Amino acid sequence: MPEREIAELTRLVREFSTERDWEQFQDPKSLILALVGEVGELAELFQWVPADGAVARFAEPSRQARAGEEMSDVLIYLLRLADVLDVDLSSAARAKLAASHRRFAADVVRGVAPEKT
Repeated sequence: MPEREIAELTRLVREFSTERDWEQFQDPKSLILALVGEVGELAELFQWVPADGAVARFAEPSRQARAGEEMSDVLIYLLRLADVLDVDLSSAARAKLAASHRRFAADVVRGVAPEKT
């Protein structure tokens, strides 16, 4: 997603909140809890789907649309949280990816699931 699109989506989410006077409810803790709830709703869609069949199952248009709705909710809350905390998500994601390139050299970890340390 281009940085300008992230900025535009952030602006639209901010305007949506402002128009409804919801900033008062959108402190970091509340946004994180909402984000976790939406991730839970996304996870629920996949809960009993065998891992090796998930891609095929969610290629079906109505299931793909439903997953897209939940992923959009996650993105919207994440954008709002970043906005409230004044975090530049584009820069933070680029920095995190650069760190991951250093931490997980492709020639060393190719085909090996990373361990959480």
